[in-house]
Amino acid sequence: MFFATNVYGWTLLARRDGRDWDLGQAMADAKKAGLTGWEHSFRIAEDVQHVADTARQQGLEMRSAYVHGAFHEPDLAEGATANALKIAAALRDVGVRELIFNPDPLPGGTLKTDTQIVTQTRAINALGEALAKDGSRLLYHTHDPEMKAAAREFHHMMVNTDPAAVSFCLDAHWVYRGANNSQLALHDVVSLYAKRIGLIHLRQSVNGIWSEAIGTGDIDYPSFAAHLARHDVKALMVLELAMEDGTPADMSGVEANAASIRYLEPLLKPVAIN
Repeated sequence: MFFATNVYGWTLLARRDGRDWDLGQAMADAKKAGLTGWEHSFRIAEDVQHVADTARQQGLEMRSAYVHGAFHEPDLAEGATANALKIAAALRDVGVRELIFNPDPLPGGTLKTDTQIVTQTRAINALGEALAKDGSRLLYHTHDPEMKAAAREFHHMMVNTDPAAVSFCLDAHWVYRGANNSQLALHDVVSLYAKRIGLIHLRQSVNGIWSEAIGTGDIDYPSFAAHLARHDVKALMVLELAMEDGTPADMSGVEANAASIRYLEPLLKPVAIN
């Protein structure tokens, strides 16, 4: 089964263990854990070739990438769109066409105004249309700020973008946490937007704290997997293990990711794209 991993957790592991960041070593560890793909995060197009070359050397496939940008003001949206198109072109050159966008939040968790959300939504939809014409796909992603205030930012983005231009990267734990730790809300998001889900980010917590590996915990993954199957979801699966205050530090990155694969593979195989 194809399991990719996002770069974020590997940078946290290096910091936790007091090591300098080494992309090649992180990818080698990912491969050793049994992962088959690598999802990187990009701010500039010039970084793409080096990351792609390193992934190829380590035997990891790049199918998706995370692209940053602020879209809630017209001038910011213009600059972010131009930069995103450059990054997308560089990624297409190395075979990556699934592009994840989580529009930058406001500092300090401040809520965006209705006007800012409308501006952002129109900009993301236009970017998605442009990317689709070039052969790429935009997948909208959220953290917890978008779920505040009745999830108005999240739902406005989903309801007011064209499904042909904007797909959905479901980050299971951020939706769960953003809804005040609700499995019900996570399932409802799947029910509402199942046809747009193209990629799923996977993480777990125990008693509200991110766990080292994905296993039994706050999110009932067997129930989640069954709900995905009921709605005929087929998606790329990406592990995004992470740490916060209180996360145990008993496992290496190889051990944590290998354990997560062992737990998740039998659950998610029926809904995974391989």
